[in-house]
Amino acid sequence: MPHDNRATIDLLLTQPVPDAIDDVLMREYRVHRLYQHAHPQRLLDEVGGRIRGVVTGGAKGLPNALMDQLSALEIIAISGIGTDAVDLARAAERNIHVTTTPGVLTDDVADMAIGLIIATLRRLGEGERLVRDGLWGTVNLALARKVSGIDLGIVGLGRVGQAIARRAAAFDMRIAYCDRQEKPESGYRYVSDLRELARSVDVLVLAASADDGKAIVTREVLEALGPQGYLINVARGKLVDEQALVEALCEQRIAGAGLDVFVDEPNVPPALRDLAQVSLQPHRASATLQTRQEMGQIVLDNLAACFRGELPPQRVTRT
Repeated sequence: MPHDNRATIDLLLTQPVPDAIDDVLMREYRVHRLYQHAHPQRLLDEVGGRIRGVVTGGAKGLPNALMDQLSALEIIAISGIGTDAVDLARAAERNIHVTTTPGVLTDDVADMAIGLIIATLRRLGEGERLVRDGLWGTVNLALARKVSGIDLGIVGLGRVGQAIARRAAAFDMRIAYCDRQEKPESGYRYVSDLRELARSVDVLVLAASADDGKAIVTREVLEALGPQGYLINVARGKLVDEQALVEALCEQRIAGAGLDVFVDEPNVPPALRDLAQVSLQPHRASATLQTRQEMGQIVLDNLAACFRGELPPQRVTRT
């Protein structure tokens, strides 16, 4: 049923949005900021029954325990493409739309993947710390690993995976991939078994979805990657057995890792923070002003459509 007066609609924000998007939300809706509230449960007790829309991120999502407190909820608008942190089946049962922001963050995430490859193999973090600490000329860094011409394995050849491959081709990388099914039109070498892919490449890049919530980079995959191999993750931390990764790095059973995502964000295992051969980012692959504003506009469009009584254009549930 159409709703004409958005100013009477209560929205719950689980995390900040760009200022320009925030301004629109404040102007058009009644906004409640769960992430700022000193007593989140008290806020939910007060307004939970009136919340008709939630704006959240792909990693944060909306836990069932929270969803169940929002009896009037009509839409969960995710700023991102990951839906693994939302129970889509439960949302569909309640006729709640779940929407994402596909397409607009592909380039940024692919850029981050290439950036992490270069930073990790060329040991850019170590070099920067040496210069900043005034040690240039007194400490000799180990030689880095050449980037151009490496064998690159991509796990998940969706939009992001294909964008990574296009960039990698400019570095003369030899590209292979693992996916649920072969994509002959890509022209890249398909390897159905992840361990076999890891065994055959210098760098393994994770660009897969995490819908089933299982770790696919296991101890066995890391063993296959080997002491000259590198792991890059711009997908989800839960795709990696993080303890096995820490052990493989500490014991030098793989050469290094470049990580934008972690299992228990924002908590990063101390060993990963201490290892020189690891490049770290705080889950910022899509964190450019231009892309976040585009994502925010899609969120606004999805919300507006829902509250007009229409199907949101970027819904992933069929309610």
